[in-house]
Amino acid sequence: MNTKMYVSSSPHIHDNNSTQRIMLDVIIALTPCIVASLVIFGFRAIFIIFICVLSCVVSEFLARKIMKRPNNIDDLSAVVTGILLAFNLPVNINPCIAAFGGIIAIVVVKQFFGGIGQNFVNPALCARIILMTSFPAQMSNFTVPFSYLNKSVDTLTTATPLSKLTTTLPSYIDMFIGNIPGCIGEVSSLCLIGGGIYLLIRKVISPVIPLCFIATVFILTYLLRADPLFHILSGGLLLGAIFMATDYVTSPITFKGRIIFGIGCGIITVLIRIFGSLPEGVSFAIILMNILVPHIENLTIPETFGKEKYLNEKV
Repeated sequence: MNTKMYVSSSPHIHDNNSTQRIMLDVIIALTPCIVASLVIFGFRAIFIIFICVLSCVVSEFLARKIMKRPNNIDDLSAVVTGILLAFNLPVNINPCIAAFGGIIAIVVVKQFFGGIGQNFVNPALCARIILMTSFPAQMSNFTVPFSYLNKSVDTLTTATPLSKLTTTLPSYIDMFIGNIPGCIGEVSSLCLIGGGIYLLIRKVISPVIPLCFIATVFILTYLLRADPLFHILSGGLLLGAIFMATDYVTSPITFKGRIIFGIGCGIITVLIRIFGSLPEGVSFAIILMNILVPHIENLTIPETFGKEKYLNEKV
């Protein structure tokens, strides 16, 4: 018998997807939101996105050099982190603060723990929380949509819809298309949903976490006599549910685990929004559930095939 048989460790079946291909799909899915941010907030939005992406890419390159690790900036993961970080920032944020957030996301949250695949929380969201606690005034100063068209003033600022629940609220259609104040990439629900559909078609993400997250928020806000649709369309719920809670590294790999993860994110988000002192709770909800992922996976890991039969035979 001349046929050679090779023995190797799993996995034995590979698909054609690579990290670079997956990240490129995410960038494509985020492109409609980038275009929407340009239309709603002007070229300043593109500038902040560029600053965040540049700081993330440069930080990753330098960190890998200093740590004497092979450089892999061509996998585009740092670009995605930069875009997501920018999407979580007000358009009138100081560029230095935006760049600082990129450094935190890549160096502290990602590279200190070994690089891509090793971070235990979402880098962009963790950086946003650090910026929120370090620069609360700048991180809560939101620009009115299309104010860049008003040449008589430099800028117009206001609170987000979640911050003014007791005053006149925007219409559902305004929240759906993005005609509301907020962070750069979270205002247009239409573009976020469109990007999510693209990722589902490309099979980059599973619908389990986003659907469980959004459905939990809808049910709980309805039971608490709040406006479910308002809570879904405002703030960073759709951005977090579609693009951040589904992060491969920081979300469960088991089906039951994804259900628990999505429901947990929804519960924490509603508790913070309704009973907490902060108007928004998506970032904290996802980060807290990121930390619980190892325990969720341990509780939901399926039984090894044939294990029960083997034990019965031994008995």
